Amino acid sequence: MSAPGCSAGAHARHAFENFHGTTREGLVLESRRGMLKAGLAGVAGLSLTDLLRSRAQGAQAGSGKSVILLWMTGGPSHIDMWDMKPDRPRENRGPFLPIATSVPGIQICEHLPLQAAMMDKFTLIRSVDCQKSNHEPNMVMQTGNRDAAPRINPNGGKYPAFGSIISKFQGAKHPTMPPYVGFYRSPSHIAFGGYLGKQWDPFKGNEASRLPVYDLVGKNTGKVSSGEILESRGLSPERVQKRQSLIQQFDQVRAGMDRSGAVGAWDSYQQQAVDMVLGRRARDAFDLSKEDPSIRDKYGSHLWSQQALLARRLVQAGVRFVTIDLSYHTASGTWDNHGDNIPPYGGITKGLGPLLPLYDHLVTTLVSDLEAHGILDETLVISMGEFGRTPRIGTQQSTDGRDHWAQVMSMCLAGGGLRHGQVIGSTESDGGHIASRHVTPGDLAATIYRYMGVPLDAEYVDNTGRPYPIVMENGQPIGELF
Repeated sequence: MSAPGCSAGAHARHAFENFHGTTREGLVLESRRGMLKAGLAGVAGLSLTDLLRSRAQGAQAGSGKSVILLWMTGGPSHIDMWDMKPDRPRENRGPFLPIATSVPGIQICEHLPLQAAMMDKFTLIRSVDCQKSNHEPNMVMQTGNRDAAPRINPNGGKYPAFGSIISKFQGAKHPTMPPYVGFYRSPSHIAFGGYLGKQWDPFKGNEASRLPVYDLVGKNTGKVSSGEILESRGLSPERVQKRQSLIQQFDQVRAGMDRSGAVGAWDSYQQQAVDMVLGRRARDAFDLSKEDPSIRDKYGSHLWSQQALLARRLVQAGVRFVTIDLSYHTASGTWDNHGDNIPPYGGITKGLGPLLPLYDHLVTTLVSDLEAHGILDETLVISMGEFGRTPRIGTQQSTDGRDHWAQVMSMCLAGGGLRHGQVIGSTESDGGHIASRHVTPGDLAATIYRYMGVPLDAEYVDNTGRPYPIVMENGQPIGELF
């Protein structure tokens, strides 16, 4: 299977450029097609129709499954969270203590008590090989491709995200919902459509919902975002519908002049684009005021928790893949805990310490809520970042920070109807290298695609026609989960 790529320059343009709405195309046909395309482009400053048209086949055959990625931007410390080394010297083990969990033999950080109590619903993978992964941009672990490293590879930013691949091959679960939604503070924190084309980029969830605005160090400013992207961009619903009615007046002309049916199909997808904006499904899904107040109270008022609640609402409404950028800062990310004298990230005690109770509440509330709504078995929740942190504490002249460590990291999974209540893999005694059950980015990709029903031998092509497999390094699904 393959898909047409796009050139690098196309990423700065809109989804309707290939239809050349202002280009003259003949004596009689020019008027019909030119006016039709111009009308479509007028409504479709929305840039949605290409996406809807391209994903329709996949949506018909796709399953009801979704993925929510909790992206811990900056690289969370595995040794201080999920792979603790309590018997090691303090400069290795860090300042936190382990606690027992609901699964005998599994211990995690003392600042994750809610997750510990629900460990039967989680899987920890402690042996993820994240070599070549870096941040700004954060690509390798969001694409499953080690070449997706723009700092060292000029084409590194062109490899498509998991969410983009799933969007391409399966589409959304509902035709008026975007298949891939990202809540992100900076575009360097998330992977995009790349070679697949701009139409497979994530729909920016931040701009579609009213959310609290936080500053770069995590302080609530008291402001709320406008959430205006699903509005009609200055056009009243009546004016948009009038434009659509004008298009529909050409039905008989289309039937007589365009026997291929291409223009009629285009009109169908344009109607779906209009429905997304004027209809209620997408707008209601992004509107937190529609949620049960008691559920909103359970999640709490913090930005990340509100986004997690939106993620549940979105997968219910028909979104396939949601990424939440757990970061306040627009640079390397809030989980980049180099040291307590390196603001705004802090070290392990002052930086990571305050994040853990927040994450603990967020992930357990999300998993419990998915279960309460009967959709946990069809929603895979993944928590991870770019890499782990150094075994030795106190890097970069700090008292308790840890530097980047791409030799190994931990990640956490829940839901999806998979096997949980287990630990997969292990690290050596200091947490610095993999000791057992090597898991690669390609294995992660194969696991996600198998879960989502995307063929593991599928390919896509770049702008030169060169094919790329969606699963690299001969990646295999992580068998312990299935």
